[in-house]
Amino acid sequence: MTTQATEGLHPTRVEGLLWLDLTRKCQLNCVHCYNGSGPEGAHGTMTRDDWITVINEAAERGIDRVQLIGGEPTLHPDAIALACHILSLGLRLEVFTNLVRVTDDWWEIFQHRNTTVATSYYSDQAGEHDEITRRPSHARTRSNIVKALGLGIEPVLSIIECDDKQRVNEARSELAGLGVQRIKVDRVRPFGRAVCGSGQAMDLSGLCGKCGTGRAAVGPDGNVTPCVFTPSLGVGNVLDGGLAGILDGPVMGATKSLIRESVRMGRGGEDDDDDGGNKCNPGTVPEECRPGHPGSTCLPRN
Repeated sequence: MTTQATEGLHPTRVEGLLWLDLTRKCQLNCVHCYNGSGPEGAHGTMTRDDWITVINEAAERGIDRVQLIGGEPTLHPDAIALACHILSLGLRLEVFTNLVRVTDDWWEIFQHRNTTVATSYYSDQAGEHDEITRRPSHARTRSNIVKALGLGIEPVLSIIECDDKQRVNEARSELAGLGVQRIKVDRVRPFGRAVCGSGQAMDLSGLCGKCGTGRAAVGPDGNVTPCVFTPSLGVGNVLDGGLAGILDGPVMGATKSLIRESVRMGRGGEDDDDDGGNKCNPGTVPEECRPGHPGSTCLPRN
């Protein structure tokens, strides 16, 4: 892996987390995917230069942590270049991957001191795991978890509970036995494929209420949203203007207010400035954004 520092970027303050939601393409077809990604998904219209511009603008703004997510971000043809650029700027990188297929270049990136690797897990039994991912993925994901540990990588493992019969405790025991220390438990959120065909609607009360405050997501077509869970709540497009103007703009402000009111009403109308323990934000940063962080009921790959 080679990185080349970019001159002239002088962050003045830390704004938090930016998700680069690179693609809707994924080897898996999980029954609960929050944005409906799968093998037939596409990479969108953002070019490598477009993504580089977004990363540079984020660094200039003071955002110091960037997550690559999707879909499966490692399938994007420019993802390695983007990861290297993020690291070259001294930013912290997270890659949220299914760990189904990891190339040598990705293993090198995963071993970088500023990289965090996160993945989802469902069961200690291959059949149950594969039924959720709708692909024979368990063996590959488990094997790459073991390989990561052998390389000194400390992955964040999140067990997503899809129903009350799932072998969540057994999966947790299995992962602990392998040597995984960062194990979180989460549940399916009311977005994407989890509600499609169920007769339900997207439920904004399932968010944390901090969406858009120190965090935002940029999708495959350049649309900016307050949270990676809500790609339909666009507040602007980076292909039409700068990232900073969107993040500070009136549409973002109004959408943040809508989400926060929905969350408040979802708690019976109680205004809860500290999020009442429902700290939901896909990623590992800030602390409440860690997948399955104590008190959290939120995870990106669901």
